[in-house]
Amino acid sequence: MSIRFGANPIIWSNDDLRELGGDIPLETCLAQARQIGFEGMELGHKFPRTAPELAAVLGRFGLACVSGWYSAQLRVRDAAAELEQLRPHLELLKSVGSPVLVFAEVSGAVHGDAARPLSGRPRLAAGEWRELGRRVTEVAAASAAEGVALVFHHHMGTLVQSEAEIDALMEATGDEVGLLLDTGHARFAGADPVALARRYAARIRHVHAKDVRAEVAARAVREDWSFLHAVVEGVFTVPGDGCVPFDRVFDELRRYQGWIVLEAEQDPKQADPLTYATLGLRNLRQLVAERIP
Repeated sequence: MSIRFGANPIIWSNDDLRELGGDIPLETCLAQARQIGFEGMELGHKFPRTAPELAAVLGRFGLACVSGWYSAQLRVRDAAAELEQLRPHLELLKSVGSPVLVFAEVSGAVHGDAARPLSGRPRLAAGEWRELGRRVTEVAAASAAEGVALVFHHHMGTLVQSEAEIDALMEATGDEVGLLLDTGHARFAGADPVALARRYAARIRHVHAKDVRAEVAARAVREDWSFLHAVVEGVFTVPGDGCVPFDRVFDELRRYQGWIVLEAEQDPKQADPLTYATLGLRNLRQLVAERIP
């Protein structure tokens, strides 16, 4: 599989703070994504969740279904129970040919609560990583057996946020578990996305490309904002408009094959989605063309 460029609808309509872009129809998002030149879309809350309806709406715009976020709670339930909860989502992804499952552990997470600061996020004790890793690996093996690769999404406000936590997760899981490298969440968390790309190049099977406004991220940490407050204040933007060294990230991913998905959680009233997504894809294409065969 060669490099393909997709978009996340969060550029147009936020999933966690739905008043951001709530008035933008799904059809506008898809039409603009196609106009800009994206080949596929990840799922969001405005998408239909039956295979025929989803295939039809994406088909009208010539877009593939890249993947869709799944909220796991493996800290509090075992792999068998998680697989039962996952089943409808996995079947939907399989039916539309999605190659990867975006998988995030959200037990106790605070990223969707505008009233809870990032300091209130959950954390694992050192002795808990082994069991969590075993459970994630079991789910990943089951998903892979059905043709969909699980990619773990480190995310602000969750159990796996910092670079040390990403390392702990990777050490505790088997090769069945891929890493979704999210450049924006890494940088916001104080992690080095270049170092992560270098260290886990062989296990990075999906990329979310978004940039970070350094001054907003620093203030969010200093003043202990909620994740959603940081989003509203503009912590994220598209590649080339922030501080993430994407040239160095992609230098470490020269053998990467798969989807690179543009993201940038912004208020569409402040950051026009068509303008920013066009800029982001242009920058990504140039970066990748110079570095990945």
